[in-house]
Amino acid sequence: MKLKSLAFRLFATSAAWTLLVLPIAGVIIYRLYRDDVQASFDARLEKLVNSIAVDSMGGEKAPIAPANRYEPLFEDFHSGWYWQIKPVEDGIAPSLASASLGDAKLELPITRDIKPDANGARWMGSTGPAGERLRMVEVIDSPDSREQTPRYSIIVAGPVDWLESRVANFLTRLTIALFLTGVGLVTVTLFQVRFGLLPLRRIEQGLAEVRSGSAEKLEGELPAEIEPLQDELNALIASNQEIIDRARTQVGNLAHALKTPLAVITNEAREDKGALGAKIAEQAEIMRDQVNHYLDRARVAARVGVIGRATPVQDVLEPLQRALERIHRERSIAIHVECAPDARFAGERQDLEEILGNVCDNACKWAKSRVNVAVSATGGRKSPGRLAIRIDDDGPGLSDEQRARIGKRGVRLDETKPGSGLGLSIVTDLVQSYRGSLTLARSPLGGLRVEVDLPSA
Repeated sequence: MKLKSLAFRLFATSAAWTLLVLPIAGVIIYRLYRDDVQASFDARLEKLVNSIAVDSMGGEKAPIAPANRYEPLFEDFHSGWYWQIKPVEDGIAPSLASASLGDAKLELPITRDIKPDANGARWMGSTGPAGERLRMVEVIDSPDSREQTPRYSIIVAGPVDWLESRVANFLTRLTIALFLTGVGLVTVTLFQVRFGLLPLRRIEQGLAEVRSGSAEKLEGELPAEIEPLQDELNALIASNQEIIDRARTQVGNLAHALKTPLAVITNEAREDKGALGAKIAEQAEIMRDQVNHYLDRARVAARVGVIGRATPVQDVLEPLQRALERIHRERSIAIHVECAPDARFAGERQDLEEILGNVCDNACKWAKSRVNVAVSATGGRKSPGRLAIRIDDDGPGLSDEQRARIGKRGVRLDETKPGSGLGLSIVTDLVQSYRGSLTLARSPLGGLRVEVDLPSA
């Protein structure tokens, strides 16, 4: 997934939103749970203190020790759960405490001027005899409210660590649950993006097939949002083909329109035996050659880059190899071909035949006994690739100066070989028309190496 891709933008946006919302939701859930546990803890303390107050203040003038039927930890020494009954005013009134408190004393919230709540209870944090943190609740009561009896502070304390441990355990489970939820949501988001953009992948594959010549247009059912894109692309492909067909027709019409007058001029000039007639005939021949040359270039240019044109290279090389071996049978020229099976030329078959035919025929003419042809393809489905064609022969080869001159139109290095001498210059024109390149170098076989670079389908 590329950083600039639409898939990455959708995935990153959704993932960022997920990673933002889940921590916020986690904080809210954690605080709600903590408040709920705190309220439950306080309710338990308040229930215990009220129960102890009811049981202990049943005496006539002094409190009595309540039976431990509330919390077993009141009997465990320094367990963190304590109760204490102590007179508010100093005097000879007795004090009572749970077995867990031992000889220690708890500080009275009333002495610190803590205001009672709506139920008359005072709440305070303190430290226990073992150094533990405590949360205490205090109520003030008397054994007999009808007489002037001392007031007593009744306190129940519980360990804050009990509260914190439960909140910490919940936080751990909540973190794991939210983490797994986040991973699941990110995974589902990735799948959703991939699945949602799958029609675009089909469009991409369809365009690659059209470009390579495997299909003439985009086909298949697509979602309603993507279907107009398919229709417009098919219309564009059809329009491109119509433009090319029109250009070919105009080139053909121009060729016929020019060749007929030139033929008439040439015939008339040849009937004139004078110097003027010879000069006109000569120039008419030059004009015809130029017209043919530029019409051929226009014909090739009209075909270059046409969507859907693809020629398997192996289908061109095999018959060419057989034909050249028959032509040069008397000289026993062996042609060795190595061609990738998937090598495809992005152009017309006849143009590839002309390029390979001229170059391979020239190699056979100059070779002593061997010509090697190697074709490799680079690139892939997503981007146009290139064809690398290499032709080697074991002939005399060319010097650096000769290789620099060989591409010039009409230049021949030796008149001893048959042909017009225009083969490589025609090949150069064709290769350049396809935005390719042709280079000459020394071959490992000792002769000439011709390297042709062309677009592949």
